[in-house]
Amino acid sequence: MSDAQQPERPQGPQPEPIRFFGTTWVDHGGNYALRRAAVAAGSLLAAAAGALVLRFAYQGLAIAAVSGFVSMLVIVMFAACSAMAFRRAWDGFTRRRDPGSGADASAERSMQSIRMIGFIGVLLAWFFRSLVEAPGEKLHRAEYERERELYERRRATRAGNPAARDAGRKRKRR
Repeated sequence: MSDAQQPERPQGPQPEPIRFFGTTWVDHGGNYALRRAAVAAGSLLAAAAGALVLRFAYQGLAIAAVSGFVSMLVIVMFAACSAMAFRRAWDGFTRRRDPGSGADASAERSMQSIRMIGFIGVLLAWFFRSLVEAPGEKLHRAEYERERELYERRRATRAGNPAARDAGRKRKRR
């Protein structure tokens, strides 16, 4: 393939893809609305199926004739884990965590089991967020616009002859 036939690589920062949406969130193209509706419906159906599975588990506890305290403890545990998982997922849509910090990485590892137990909360967070936007779109859009602005600023300062600009800097320092 010759150089003339190769597709031109776009200049500047590229948008980061979002799960289920790719980069369609940038211009809301590529069946964006249909994808949002599918994510909302899918997450709500998955949450309903998960609630049904938890209902069967609770009936299993009733058949096993465990004490009322154990039954209440299971209900409170799933409710608390779902609430914490919902909040953690919702915060993840609006704020990026620093993957490099050791404290944040250990906190994320410790939250994995709570997210697995409270999976209904995560699914409900996806449902409610997809009613408004693609989950994480606001965060990605802010980062992408900031990167584009910085790129345009850097590109504007590079106009002209770089050799002349470097010579002017050297004279000012002396």
